[in-house]
Amino acid sequence: METKLYQNRIFDTIDYSEQRLANTEFVNCEFVNCSFSKSDLSHNDFLDCTFKNCNLSLAVLKNTGLKNIKFIGCKLMGLDFSAANSFLFSMNFQDCILDYSTFIYKKLKKTIFIDCFLKETDFSNTDLSLASFKNCDLSGATFVESILEKTDFRTSRNYSFDPSENKIKGTKVSHAALAGLLQKFDLVIE
Repeated sequence: METKLYQNRIFDTIDYSEQRLANTEFVNCEFVNCSFSKSDLSHNDFLDCTFKNCNLSLAVLKNTGLKNIKFIGCKLMGLDFSAANSFLFSMNFQDCILDYSTFIYKKLKKTIFIDCFLKETDFSNTDLSLASFKNCDLSGATFVESILEKTDFRTSRNYSFDPSENKIKGTKVSHAALAGLLQKFDLVIE
C-alpha cells in the first residue's frame, strides 16, 4: 500500500475520533483543535509536527513515529507511548493532560513538560536524564528503575520516587519534596 505524504499543512477542527489512519506520513504539519480520541494511529509517522488543543486520549500508537513533536494544550489521557516507534522518538509538552499515560522503556532525554498534569503516569525504566518538569502535577506517577540524572523537578509537585530504585545523580528537587523521596523509610520529618 502506498504511503500518503502531507507536508507543511494545517489541519483545523477535524474529527478523526475512533478512526484508523493508515500509511500516512505528516511532515512539518500543524493540527489545531482536532480530535484523535480512540483513533488507531498505528504505523503512521509524524515528523516536526505540532498539536494544539487536540484530544488524542486513548489513541493507539503501535509503531507510530513521533519525531520532534510539540503538544500544546492537548488532552493525552491513557496513551501508551511505550508502543510508539523508538527511532528518533522526541517530543515536548506544554499545558497538557497526560494522566494515566505510559512511557515505559522510552528515551525522553531532555524532554520538557511545562504546566502538565501527569497523574498516575508510568515512567518505569524511562530515561528522563536532563528532562525538565516545570510546574507539573505528578500525583501517583511511577518512577522505577528510571534514569533521572540531572532531571529538574524543582517547580513541580506531588512527585515521589525511591532514590534507591532510580539513577538520581544531579536530580534537582525542591525542599518540600524531600519527604516524598524518603517515604519508604517511614521517617517523621518536622
